[in-house]
Amino acid sequence: MHITQLNRECLLHLFSFLDKNSRKNLAKTCHKLLEVFQDPLLWSLLNFHSPVELKKDNFLLGPALKHLSICWYSERVKVCNIEDWMKNSFQKDFCKRHENTVSDFLLDVCNRCPNLLSLTLSGCGHVTDDCILQLLKNCPHLKSLKLENCVRITDHTLQAVTLHGASLRTLHVDFCRNVTQAGLERVREKCPSIMLRAEKSANMIPDSKPEKKLMLQKASRKLVQL
Repeated sequence: MHITQLNRECLLHLFSFLDKNSRKNLAKTCHKLLEVFQDPLLWSLLNFHSPVELKKDNFLLGPALKHLSICWYSERVKVCNIEDWMKNSFQKDFCKRHENTVSDFLLDVCNRCPNLLSLTLSGCGHVTDDCILQLLKNCPHLKSLKLENCVRITDHTLQAVTLHGASLRTLHVDFCRNVTQAGLERVREKCPSIMLRAEKSANMIPDSKPEKKLMLQKASRKLVQL
């Protein structure tokens, strides 16, 4: 029996065991397999290991997407996680390209994936508060938001959670050094049902110039006391 003689359900099951590249390569062999590749039911889970992968045409975004993760474990991630004021012009240009790639992709997710249930971003130093805000607004069913080593994430994201994260049950902001204890306490107060974790975050050095570090730390302590 030839593979194309299998029914649609069997082909979808077969495709589900393949990675994105293998699915794309198989889809190139005939029109019937291309139709299976383009079936939204096949794309309920997406994992990416580099922002570069977001530019490929080996996946499909749609309402069926429930779980999304972008986990970038590379030596180059260190560049994007350097404080902005310490970057040279080459590093800033390098990070700007990644920022545009990720922000454009997440905008597509906002527009096409309203049923997203979980989002994990690790090592994405170019993800901004605005990206997370738009996701929370456009993906009202989001239950799990896990952010790790996302240095541009600040208390604005925590505030967005309190305003637009009605369905959220899990929030991780590990190694996000620009969130504060005051912001975390605000989430705990306004959203007690959320399981909040912030390992190595609020007590880390903020992403600011050295002369402002002491000022920010004092301001954070005052807010906590209030």
